Amino acid sequence: MANDTFSMDFKTKRMEMAVDAASKLFLQHGIEEVKMTDIAAECGLGVASIYRYFGTKTGIAIAAMTHQWHEIRAMFSGIFESQVFLSKPGIIQLRDLMRSFIVLYEAHPGFMKLLAEFDLMLKRENVPKNDLADYDRSVINFYSVFESSYLTGLSDGSVREIPEFKLFYLTFAHSLMELSKKLIQGELVPSDDFSYAVNELEILINTAVYYLKKD
Repeated sequence: MANDTFSMDFKTKRMEMAVDAASKLFLQHGIEEVKMTDIAAECGLGVASIYRYFGTKTGIAIAAMTHQWHEIRAMFSGIFESQVFLSKPGIIQLRDLMRSFIVLYEAHPGFMKLLAEFDLMLKRENVPKNDLADYDRSVINFYSVFESSYLTGLSDGSVREIPEFKLFYLTFAHSLMELSKKLIQGELVPSDDFSYAVNELEILINTAVYYLKKD
């Protein structure tokens, strides 16, 4: 039993080393440009071991992105449960929650760019949903916090009642995330002008706040 536990811990540690190395390389170069041999060289493991642990490059990419989301989640940990945040009116709480997307955009542009590439990879490789269960759980879902702030706003009179609040949240979150990914990718056609990228995000947030605010 002791040997089995040691073997499992040893394997887990080696897998964590590979995931950490893959995360760093993907952030620096993108998923497409990084080879399994690059990851092996970065973490000091044999490439055969990495294939044995993760199966394919897609497998370690999923593990690396799951790791990335855990890192992002840790960055926001505790902020929206603090007394400073909870003492604000509901509409201000909602505004601050929305602005967390700008924090993510400005503080982690490499992650946002990588996220866009990862989404394309999932579609291209037709990855089964069952293979993404751990990744799905790692993705930050602010809905419960948004809903709590919305209910606070209804109670304190700063927010108007709207039908299907979850639909509003999903629409807003998807719109802001996709806009962030587009802005991070950079200007592609002559008509693109992303010199006011943060302003675009702020306008979308202000529009949502205006929609929620009680007259």
